[in-house]
Amino acid sequence: MSGSATSCEECLLIHPSCAWCAQEDFGQARTLNSRCDFSQNLQKRGCDAPFIENPRSGSSLLRSKPLSSKGSGVTQYDVIQIYPQKISLSLRPGDQTSFEVQVRPVEDYPVDLYYLMDLSLSMKDDLDTIRNLGTKLAEEMRKLTSNFRLGFGSFVDKNISPFSYTAPKYQDNPCNGYKLFPNCVPTFGFRHLLSLTDKVDRFNEEVQKQMVSRNRDAPEGGFDAILQAAVCKEKIGWRKEAYHLLVFATDDVPHLALDGKLGGLVHPHDGQCHLNDKNEYSAANMMDYPSLALLGEKLAENNIFLIFAVTKRHYVLYKNIRSKVELSVWDHPEDLSLAFTATCQDGQPLTGLRKCADVKIGDTVSFNITVDARGCPPKGTRKSFTIRPVGFKDRLEVSVDYRCDCSCTYYTKTNSSRCNSAGTYSCGICRCEPGYLGARCECEEGEVDHQHLSACREAEGKQVCSGRGECSCNQCLCYESEFGKIYGTFCECDDFSCARHKGILCSGHGECHCGECKCHAGYIGDNCNCSTETASCVSDDGKICSGRGSCVCGRCQCTEPGAFGDTCEKCPTCPDACGTKRECIECRLFNTGRLADNQTCQRMCKDEIITVETLQTDDSNTVQCVYKTENDCVMKFTYSEHANGQSVLTALKEPECAVAPNAMTVLLAVVGSILLMGIVLLALWKLVITIHDRREFARFQSARSRARYEMASNPVYKQSIPSHPMETVFHMHSIKSCNGGVH
Repeated sequence: MSGSATSCEECLLIHPSCAWCAQEDFGQARTLNSRCDFSQNLQKRGCDAPFIENPRSGSSLLRSKPLSSKGSGVTQYDVIQIYPQKISLSLRPGDQTSFEVQVRPVEDYPVDLYYLMDLSLSMKDDLDTIRNLGTKLAEEMRKLTSNFRLGFGSFVDKNISPFSYTAPKYQDNPCNGYKLFPNCVPTFGFRHLLSLTDKVDRFNEEVQKQMVSRNRDAPEGGFDAILQAAVCKEKIGWRKEAYHLLVFATDDVPHLALDGKLGGLVHPHDGQCHLNDKNEYSAANMMDYPSLALLGEKLAENNIFLIFAVTKRHYVLYKNIRSKVELSVWDHPEDLSLAFTATCQDGQPLTGLRKCADVKIGDTVSFNITVDARGCPPKGTRKSFTIRPVGFKDRLEVSVDYRCDCSCTYYTKTNSSRCNSAGTYSCGICRCEPGYLGARCECEEGEVDHQHLSACREAEGKQVCSGRGECSCNQCLCYESEFGKIYGTFCECDDFSCARHKGILCSGHGECHCGECKCHAGYIGDNCNCSTETASCVSDDGKICSGRGSCVCGRCQCTEPGAFGDTCEKCPTCPDACGTKRECIECRLFNTGRLADNQTCQRMCKDEIITVETLQTDDSNTVQCVYKTENDCVMKFTYSEHANGQSVLTALKEPECAVAPNAMTVLLAVVGSILLMGIVLLALWKLVITIHDRREFARFQSARSRARYEMASNPVYKQSIPSHPMETVFHMHSIKSCNGGVH
């Protein structure tokens, strides 16, 4: 590609590694392309180092005050939360340069909080609730900063039809005829009631005075009020050195730009302050409602954090608002590409990110910013841009100087004798006047030496001037093309034959040089359609592709089996699926666990959670999860994915817990068990005795029966029948004598 360069400036634009030799006697007369090469190659071929043009990109610090550690006290007007504060960049096109930015949210930083409240009729009950809100806010904020100021304003809507009641009977009392609440104040757009002050009692006094009004439709004119509170800096009292919070309390949606046409308001909002001497919005019935874009621009321009407060929420947690550090770029020049790498609290660099979450007061986070210039603006052009942490007053000012010129051009000579007085000598070569050609302008157009046509061929057998030019004076004159520029020693290069994506050359993210796309910073690939940004690949937990894949061309390619989703966040079969979803069950249902009382719970846990009395576990498409709670109970839930990609968690309403036994119940159970065992043993003993006795009785009966038989059948034992009573006496006496041993 170096052969396409016919000047030092063209050589520098080809690639940031290309260098130009401005030495007059370098190389052969016709080999002009040899002057553009790598610096080391030029030196090897005889170009002395002082004649080599190879500017490099770089940066220099212009203001670098150290970061502060505390926001209030004697140093509150000189608090530094970003380092450095001003730098200068020298950029060669295509050559990247990097610098580091550090941000530290300081402790005890001054805070201005302006409370903007909807005073339409539906907010009547909430007005009663905030009667002593100033004291509560001050108590909470003083836990975080010793320098706190509070202001107050209110709004309703534009006092024109169809937004409000405009009949004469409603002018003084829009609630006229409304039975539930018959008296209220006239409708107004925005009313600034209390400038920012450290006198909290003043806030309470102003709130006590307020009465609600009434408008006709449901949406309110809150965006009119927000814009006025943002741009009327002097009347509101915003301090430059303070952190700005705007609390917007309402119970309905606001009107947007173009809604005003319903009331005949065709003029767009001008974004200016329109508070009159009574501190009321005087242009409410003259201009349309502001657009979201205008509102966002003015809030960012004035470093105001807008908090949309639900009607039941009365405490603004300053530490949560300050827990994120995000860089924004202002006045970004179109020809510069910026790439960010964030290094947050864990010290791990995250390519493509420009924000850190869950940053504590006093933590320091850093960002590496790489800058690449795509081209060269007109000579002498200097550009600048600003980098600001969102919501901080601190900023980094960056000035840019382009290194597109070669120093040897300062010694340019017109009608130089080195060019036969027919051209301009610059950086070792001649630029010939029209009609002259040659390395030293020694030929006139039309002179062709047919014996040396080979000088116009890139190689033997190839077409003269690649078929895209004419050979004149042993040099190629390239044709003009409606598609772009044809150039090069042999007309072999052009700036329109590169790869395209969706019909766009180099995808619009690169420049075409000699048939090859040279991508801008942040893009790679043959057609520069592959973004190196990884912000779109970061999941809610701050990991690239949820730790289950890699970010390719700005999109996640999931490598974990079963993982899917834009950031591979869905994976019912992954080993950590139950653990991840468990944290959401804990914080969403029971306000416990690691994510409890943390904004990340709502950010990370967006799945639908269904609570049931009995968990069905027979579905094969669900993953069953069980974990033990802090109270030694068992919590069960299932995890599944719908066809539309939505994650669904089905959980028990309450964990299953074992009930502790009653002491009396245990005592009675033990006593009962002992008695039962005694009765059983007695019954067994009785049964054994009964069986034994029956056997003995049966044996006795058997023996007795045998004795009777023997006595009945033995003639010896037959009883004699006496004939005289004395015989009987004698007989009995004889038996006794025999039994007694007397025979």
